[in-house]
Parts: sequence; C-alpha cells; structure tokens
Amino acid sequence: MNSLRRTLLPAITLLLLSPTVWGEDLLSAYQQALQTDPALAEARAQLQAAEQAKPLARSAYLPHLGAAASVGFNTGSFSGFGGLDINKAYPSNSYSVTLTQAIFNGPALARLKEAGSQIQAAAANLVYVQQQLALRVAKAYFGVLEAQAQEAIAAKQAKLLDSIYRQTQAALQIGTGDIIAVREAKARLDAARADLVRAQNTTAVARKQLERLTHQPLGPLAPLQNYQAMGPQPDAMQAWVRSALHDQPLILQAEANLHSAQDEVQVQQRARWPKLDLEGIAQHTHGNPFPGFNENQAGVSLNLSMPLFEGGQISSSVQKAQAESMASSDHLGSVRDAVQLQTESAFLNLKNSVAQLKAARETVQSAKISLEGTRKGYEVGTRSIIDLLQTATDYIRAEQEFNVAFYQQIIARVELKAAAGQLDGNDLRAINALLGKNG
Repeated sequence: MNSLRRTLLPAITLLLLSPTVWGEDLLSAYQQALQTDPALAEARAQLQAAEQAKPLARSAYLPHLGAAASVGFNTGSFSGFGGLDINKAYPSNSYSVTLTQAIFNGPALARLKEAGSQIQAAAANLVYVQQQLALRVAKAYFGVLEAQAQEAIAAKQAKLLDSIYRQTQAALQIGTGDIIAVREAKARLDAARADLVRAQNTTAVARKQLERLTHQPLGPLAPLQNYQAMGPQPDAMQAWVRSALHDQPLILQAEANLHSAQDEVQVQQRARWPKLDLEGIAQHTHGNPFPGFNENQAGVSLNLSMPLFEGGQISSSVQKAQAESMASSDHLGSVRDAVQLQTESAFLNLKNSVAQLKAARETVQSAKISLEGTRKGYEVGTRSIIDLLQTATDYIRAEQEFNVAFYQQIIARVELKAAAGQLDGNDLRAINALLGKNG
C-alpha cells in the first residue's frame, strides 16, 4: 500500500503539466478565410451585380442610337395610271439610322432611385457576411483550443487512473488490497479511456471545422496567454442595443430593401404616366418598279406615348409591389426585434461568463485542495482508494468545466460585438494580441 501511495503523487502531478508548441494564430486564420470563403465571395459578386443597377437605370435617359438595314426581292402589278398595266419583279433595299433621346420618363427616374437602395442592401449584406465570417473563425479557432485542452486533460486522467488501477492490482496480489477497489479502479479507467477517445474525436472534428473556413491544413495553434476575463465595455445594455439598432448590417440591409420595395411601387405607379421622347431618323430606300427612283429622307419628331388600357397589367403590378413593400416593412420590424433580443442575450451572456469563469476557477482550486487532502488521508489510512478515485474524478471534471468557461468567456466577447454589428478586424487583432507567439 505504501508503494501505491508513493506512486500516486507523481501521477497526479502530471495533471498540471501542459507543454505547448504552436504555429498559427487567430489573425492568420481569419486572413486565410477572407481569401477563400465562398460565402464572402458570393456577397462581393452580389454587390458588383447590384452596382450595375444604377447605370442600367441611367441608360434610359441617355441617347439611344440604332441602325437598321433590309434587302429584299419583290414582284408588283401596277395599273390604272393612264391605261398603264405593269407587271415587274425588282430588288429592294433600305438603310436607316435612328437617334432617340428621352425627355421625360417617370418610371426610369424611380428605377434610378431604386438602384441606389439595392446597392445599399448589397453593401450591408457584404459587411454582415464578413462579420459573420470573423465570428465563425473565432469560434472555430477557440473551439480547437478548447477541444485540445479537454483532450489533454482526458489523457492525463487516463494515465492517472491507469496508474491507480495497476497499483490496486499489485496491492490485491500481496494481500493488502481488495477486489472492490480493483473493480472500481478498472471501471473508472475504462470510462476515462472512452472519454479520451471522445475527446480525440472532438479535437479532430474541431480542426476540420476550422480547416473548412481556412481551406488549408492547420499547424499547431497559438493558445491564449495572460488572459483576464472582461465584461461588456460599456457595462450598459441599452447602449449596446442602441448601437445594434444603428449599426447592425442586418438592419441596414432590411431598411435598404424596404426603400427599394417602396421605390418599386413608384416605378409601377408611374407606368401610367406619359413618356416623351425626341427622335431623329435618317433613311435611304431603293427598290421600286420605276427605274432610277430612290428615296432619301431625314426627320425629327417629338413623340408622346401614354398607356390607356393594358389588360389590368399596371394595376396588378402596383398591387403586387405594394404588398411586397408591406412585407419588407414587416420584415424590418422582425429583424429589429431579433437583433435587439440577440444583443441583449449576448450582453447578459458576457456578464454571466465573467462570473462563471470566476466560479469555475475557484471550483478547480477547491477540487485540487480536496484531492491533496484525500491523498494525504489515504497515506495515513483515513481515506479509502474509492475516496481517492472520486476526488481525482471530481478534480478532472472541475478542470474540464473551467476550460469550457474559459473559452466561452472570450467567445462571448466576440459574440456581443457581432450582435451589435461592430465586429471587425481590429477586434480580432486585439484578441490575437492575447495569444502566445512562436518561439
């Protein structure tokens, strides 16, 4: 039994050892994701497409120049001209150039305004996608660190319990132990080995999730060092909510979409308006039964057009646009409610994470003291091997819960920034500065 007691101390000490070597940090992972993320590339392309809506709308008020030509072969029968009776086949051709300049086009003016709203919506979407990418990278990065920490603890637990199990077997063989202690130690060891397998799989999945964002294999990751828990700055929920309602890209996108829908109503309503165009045409025509006869003409006209009845198309288009505008308005209200709730929840989660981390740290210290006390009690014979196994397990569980609280605290800071629409590269740089450096 004394040999068992002497081997437990160095085995337990292994729990406190955690050597780390690293090669990549949060900022480099984010930069890789910026270059390769398909959702971000899609949002950029959507913005480029939306930017073409304005020149398309403007084109309705720019000059339109067109050319036309035709070549044909005709047969004609002419009579009644002083007793003439002519039957003749002859070729024909014509060429024309037309220049049209819009003087007034109500729908085109509304389209130009609508295009501006569409560009704003696409730009807000791009900002949102980029902020969400920063959040996803941060969560994936620290998800790997947390999984690695849990795997290391699981490995130390398995090593410690294996040592205890071997010593209980040895004690049983020399007659100083009991079979119950051996079976209990074996059961705890089997459970610890299963936990280690799960932890290894969790780490592998976490690394794959981060690699999915960076689209390249990852080296060892830099851990957090000298990290101090921090609550919301400022520590006022309503200040964060006001900022979110003003800055959150989802709200800005919904507002721009609402303006675009309202502009579309004007576009459809103005379809009833008259249109005024200035048109100039130059035309040459050759081909008739009278030899040597050609026609050349040029002219300018002011053309006014106005729809009177389109089979109900205009009325239906207006009603459809109005309904879609109402839907956009309701969607904006829904987005505002969701953003406010998300911001309030993120604020409270961050405040709670500080308290949870503090409590988890104190629990680890208490569990460590309990483990040391149980070990000493076992050495003097006042505590059993079952007591020692249980306190060792409690200590491991406290370490695991501390890791969860530790990484949840840093993620909660990023989530609050993202909920308020303020997350950017500067925030990731600030967090990246807390990471260990190579060497």
